[in-house]
Amino acid sequence: QVHLVESGGGLVQAGGSLRLSCAASGRTFSSFVMGWFRQAPGKEREFVAAIGWTGSNTYYADSVKGRFTIARDNAKNTVYLQMNGLRPEDTAVYYCAADRVVAVTTTRSGAYDYWGQGTQVTVSS
Repeated sequence: QVHLVESGGGLVQAGGSLRLSCAASGRTFSSFVMGWFRQAPGKEREFVAAIGWTGSNTYYADSVKGRFTIARDNAKNTVYLQMNGLRPEDTAVYYCAADRVVAVTTTRSGAYDYWGQGTQVTVSS
């Protein structure tokens, strides 16, 4: 079991930056693949980025590649999403997810077992 809590969302102008954090409970954080997903109003939840157990393997959606960076600190049980060059189309609720066995390249949300409550990111034009 792992409990996930996201933070760091907010309102930012286009071109700005935000850093999301996801704090995980439990002593086995380093055994989970961690992912970020987002869901805009009226749209399905979509994959953003994922990171493997050690942090050496990462994978990004094409829409955020080169702008967003996922990282993790296993000593702090925390995964981060640094978002630069934000665009209005990045506006969504951002969710942190965890799973023990999912591949980093898996983009299907149903593959992840554990989810946070989400944090709102709004980018104004």
